[in-house]
Amino acid sequence: MTRFQAPRPTDSLGTGMTSQRARDRLLERLKAQGIVDARVLEVIGRVPRHLFVDEALASRAYEDTALPIGLGQTISQPYVVALMTQALLRDGAPDKVLEIGTGSGYQAAVLSLLCREVHTVERIDELLRQARKRFRRLGYRNIRSKHDDGNIGWREHAPFDALIVTAAREALEPALLEQVAPGGIAVAPLGPVGQQTLVRMQRGTDGWSRENLGAVSFVPLVRGVL
Repeated sequence: MTRFQAPRPTDSLGTGMTSQRARDRLLERLKAQGIVDARVLEVIGRVPRHLFVDEALASRAYEDTALPIGLGQTISQPYVVALMTQALLRDGAPDKVLEIGTGSGYQAAVLSLLCREVHTVERIDELLRQARKRFRRLGYRNIRSKHDDGNIGWREHAPFDALIVTAAREALEPALLEQVAPGGIAVAPLGPVGQQTLVRMQRGTDGWSRENLGAVSFVPLVRGVL
């Protein structure tokens, strides 16, 4: 069902609290919360989330909760990853996606099994280096990554069929939204701290339509690089 099949290292299969049984329990929780896209559920069940967090937190990887990944950042709650991915795929899987905020690399890994190309931008160099190691180790070869300010996107590879933003601002930069092709989709958390809403937007001939998907809590989308 997934578009790409990456090889699985032995430890990606997991044991105990990181086993397939733990992943299956997570999938049942996601279904109960309204995740119905079979493609999304399959990929969430395949991507080894325990390899995207610190080893000390691996036993909690298949809990439906956000976890710290260092440097003040988090790996998003599985439900939120699934919800954003489901929203992005609603009208069909996009070929070319731009992700702003690589973080641990987990969301990019999920998208890489569903889309032809994933371009991801991260402002914190140390996080990006760790994510790149995971991509190489797990065989996700259709992910391109860049160390840069996510607010400016990745114009050299525009236009993109879809944009996904994994950190929050009150409004996205027009220069970033312009990198989405006409008819394309953007999914992002918008609003101030404590009042964020996950939004799905579609670019039409007369601007952007907007649909609210519910309250969320994300780290802020900060300018500059580290």
